[in-house]
Amino acid sequence: MLPFSFGQMEQEVVMSLHDQKIDGVPQFVSYFAPVIEIMRDLGGQARPRQIFDELVKRHDIPDSFLSLTNKNGGSKFENRVHFARSYLFKAGVMTSPSRGVWGLTEQGWKADLNTKWAAEIFRTARINFSGDEDEQEAPKDDNVPEGINYWFVGASWSADDQTERFLREGVWQNGYEDKFSKLVRQMKPGDRIAIKASFTRKNDVPFENQGRAASVMRIKATGTITANRGDGLTVEVDWHELDPPKEWYFYTYRTTVARARVEEDDMARRLVAFAFDGTDQDYGYFLGHSYWAERFAPEVDPLSIIEAEDAEENDNAAVTEILPYTVDDIIAEGGFLERNALSGLVDRLTSKKNLILQGPPGTGKTWLAKRLAKALIGRRSHLPDQLRSVQFHPSLSYEDFVRGYRPSSNGLTLTDGIFLQVVEAARAHPDLAHVLIIEEINRGNPAQVFGEMLTLLENTKRSRADAMELAYRKIPGEKVHVPDNLYIIGTMNIADRSLALVDLALRRRFAFVTLEPLFNDAWADWCRDRDFPEDSITLIRDRMTALNDTIAQDRALGPQFRVGHSYVTPGDDDILDSRAWFAEVIETEIAPLLEEYWFDASDRAREAAQALRIGL
Repeated sequence: MLPFSFGQMEQEVVMSLHDQKIDGVPQFVSYFAPVIEIMRDLGGQARPRQIFDELVKRHDIPDSFLSLTNKNGGSKFENRVHFARSYLFKAGVMTSPSRGVWGLTEQGWKADLNTKWAAEIFRTARINFSGDEDEQEAPKDDNVPEGINYWFVGASWSADDQTERFLREGVWQNGYEDKFSKLVRQMKPGDRIAIKASFTRKNDVPFENQGRAASVMRIKATGTITANRGDGLTVEVDWHELDPPKEWYFYTYRTTVARARVEEDDMARRLVAFAFDGTDQDYGYFLGHSYWAERFAPEVDPLSIIEAEDAEENDNAAVTEILPYTVDDIIAEGGFLERNALSGLVDRLTSKKNLILQGPPGTGKTWLAKRLAKALIGRRSHLPDQLRSVQFHPSLSYEDFVRGYRPSSNGLTLTDGIFLQVVEAARAHPDLAHVLIIEEINRGNPAQVFGEMLTLLENTKRSRADAMELAYRKIPGEKVHVPDNLYIIGTMNIADRSLALVDLALRRRFAFVTLEPLFNDAWADWCRDRDFPEDSITLIRDRMTALNDTIAQDRALGPQFRVGHSYVTPGDDDILDSRAWFAEVIETEIAPLLEEYWFDASDRAREAAQALRIGL
């Protein structure tokens, strides 16, 4: 896809890989040629540790740099190598032939690398890079297991069903150039593949669904992959059409490309046996699972609005493409952070799995948490269980949040709390991201509320192999793990004196991001779009900035007590007099907050509030 040549770049690298830099791009771009050269010398495949060791040996990486770590505790050197691998992978130069192994594609063998094309790879590869190659965590390997893998793929592009053409031409093609290419490149000869269509159905299902919508996946054809063209778009397949198609219920895939994780999920193994081996589906097994048992229980409340809309008048209709939601939508809705910063937050949440937004009051922590969740999910509208929220408070317990005994008509019943409900929903839809937002996460006792779940939150312990027994078990020997498609976003007010410091065990499992009061150009543009006069925008910004400088310099308070921009950011309602509106905000919101801040110095609170009111 992109021609490379070692020539000029190789000579520059010999000078010092650590010091050499191509103009206009991060330093890790200088790693492209050395990594390819080492891969070639090692026969086209190597493990990451081999690449690291060879780079150090061949290019004299100094010990002083090798010992440096970033804020996440990772090696800065290895982080740069992982960034290089990600871009080379995206460019089609490298691939992942098996778990924990890097490989060269045919393009990688023929590559003729020079600095111009290395820079071109960086500029054209669609990878979110915030600009800090040492502190931003590079994308890590997401390789498929060795042996045969099982893929379930869609065949509709812009409402046109391509199934007949795929069967006729002996191919399957990805209809999106900017999506799913990484997964397509992971497909290899010998893997099994099935064309599916997902939809919901209320009527004529082979089990008692209480008239509620059930998720269905129709298997229209199965086959064996014979070749991968390496373009992220096309694989060649020996197809077998299913006539009539087979229908599978409950555990379904809605994304265009999904790999069945048979190595760790019994439901995935049952799906594979149904699709490829002709085994019948055991409906009782799935109805006994807590997620579907609750969903189809007779006493459950009627369908939610979203579920009703999914099922209404479209029985048997395919699930249509849903409008995407990205960081650009966050900005359009009133996010004042720069696009790169927002993309970096989504990337950090994706890799760490757990993120806490902390900051002074009024910096938009909850507002941003909900939108980051939607950007991660990638959809403007989502399934009801994909995004849920809970607020921690001092009386919240493990029994409320995870699992415990609760009164029922039959006495005390062991009942799952919201956390296990979200865990089971994520397991039931493994191809979809699920997000739990925990507001005021430090207002409760997180270590006590999470219990043993705190260990399982860690991003490196999101597999069945790390499952643990809970304090309360429904069956002997029951173990639970947190699936890797579940993400947690917490919010934390760092100005509340009543809140305890965060437990270090919790802190280690979360990435922390501090939000600042933002009275920047984006905030000013938002106010202009709502017809605020220029002099009002300047007055509000100057006075809020002066107030925050006073608060930050106060030894009894400090920067964490500054007043956020949310207090003085207009909504979409018409505001006829911007100064009168600001005066009302001061009177009813900011002044009471200042009285709380300076509860033992009321004169200071009055003076600060009066300074805001002058001339209004």
